[in-house]
Amino acid sequence: MSDPYATESYDYELPPELIAQRPAEPRDSSRLMVVDRATGAISHHVFRDLPTLLRAHDLLVANRSRVIPARLRGHKLPSGGAVEILLLRNQGDGRWEALVRPGKRLSVGARVGFGDRDAFAEIVDRTEAGGRVVRFLDRHERPLEGETFERWLARVGETPLPPYIREPLDDPGRYQTVYAQVPGSAAAPTAGLHFTPELLFRLREAGIGLAYVVLHVGLDTFRPVEAEDLRQHRIHSEWCELSQPTASRIDAARRVGGRVVAVGTTAVRVLEASGGEPYRGDTRLFIYPGYQFRAVDALITNFHLPRSSLLMLVSAFAGRELVLRAYAEAVAERYRFFSFGDAMLIL
Repeated sequence: MSDPYATESYDYELPPELIAQRPAEPRDSSRLMVVDRATGAISHHVFRDLPTLLRAHDLLVANRSRVIPARLRGHKLPSGGAVEILLLRNQGDGRWEALVRPGKRLSVGARVGFGDRDAFAEIVDRTEAGGRVVRFLDRHERPLEGETFERWLARVGETPLPPYIREPLDDPGRYQTVYAQVPGSAAAPTAGLHFTPELLFRLREAGIGLAYVVLHVGLDTFRPVEAEDLRQHRIHSEWCELSQPTASRIDAARRVGGRVVAVGTTAVRVLEASGGEPYRGDTRLFIYPGYQFRAVDALITNFHLPRSSLLMLVSAFAGRELVLRAYAEAVAERYRFFSFGDAMLIL
């Protein structure tokens, strides 16, 4: 029996052609694998079947964070060498935690210019994870923040797509959920990409509720688990919020026998970090097998990268052997994987 704490136990073979390069059209036409934790049964559906697969009084809890145009292409000042900055987390006062390339040439004190002359960035610190803290300043060297920064970023920044997506995206809105409202993520909470306004209406008609949390997706979306023993992996802090109205919706659903159905691993982390109670702040919660869930009853999720913390979270919820068997069946059935890929409903 494989060691559940060995990172290599979460590896699997994936033919490269199964990595989805474009989103399904329409959104809810993606395939949906249903996995029953109690029986181990696996069945195959289409995402728009979701209202028939859930029960009245169930409550979907989704992450309404919105992806910002977080990728900036600039040049080192004054030499002119090409620089790329990926914004991860707003620290206030014009400061952002970020990934930078080439990191070796961007030490503390380095400055980066962009296509216009309205702003520049200065590297002010390093992070534990090997990133940088970048401070944005206007032409008068005042911190660039708030609405002024948002307008500038909308003009200069690009929507960041994961590195395994090699094709350009014609419509950046397809990398946003239809309910995204709170700007702050460096990557989309992709389990939510399958929903359409029409499907949300049909879910309501079936007596299935929808509530929202926020988690701004940051560094761990881009970081593989490199430690041989996953317990040595240090997950990065991300900001999240579960509001009082959402906590009340959760309580109400449970009182009438409804299940809390997390839409994506980001929603799982908010629900489990908060216990379903009102919460606003950071979380470093790393969920892997052995974790005892206290707030989530079912999960909608995409198919994740090998050896990733997200695959470990799903394995904690459904059992590693069942999850890897489901992944093997998904490969055999030619499901589409990763951000623009198909989905799984675990009951």
